[in-house]
Amino acid sequence: MRNIKREVLKFLEQDDFEKNLEDIHKFPPMKVVNALFSFLVTTNQTIKQHTIIAMGEVVSRLADEDIESARIVMRRLMLSVTEESGGIGWNTPEAMGEIMARSEQLATEYHKILISYTMGGGNELDFEGLQKSVIAGLKRLAEVHPNMVKEVNHLLK
Repeated sequence: MRNIKREVLKFLEQDDFEKNLEDIHKFPPMKVVNALFSFLVTTNQTIKQHTIIAMGEVVSRLADEDIESARIVMRRLMLSVTEESGGIGWNTPEAMGEIMARSEQLATEYHKILISYTMGGGNELDFEGLQKSVIAGLKRLAEVHPNMVKEVNHLLK
């Protein structure tokens, strides 16, 4: 796992990361996802953005090949923003938005959960950093599936 994590980090640090995005698929998808989870909490903005994009790429491809494994990843992301997780899933909502922007099936199944993080009813996220991540995730989802987020368009301006 350490070797894959090290290789994934090298990949994320590339200046031409997006040009080589397809290269992320040379690793086993779930091992890449596990490595990417650890990089979601970085304060390095380049690594953070590349991690979010790579998570979207890997999980959306996983959804095409093994939808149940992709759903497990989505549930892990959802769990990471709950108090029960024991941590705070910084940047997780933005990763969820990226995944859903790339996978219509996952967007159909999970967009309301991302929306629920902004609304009352006990599921909204309290930390300002998480709220920003939710808005970023919703904006990314709106780029591809605007009808799925129309009820919160007022937050995306």
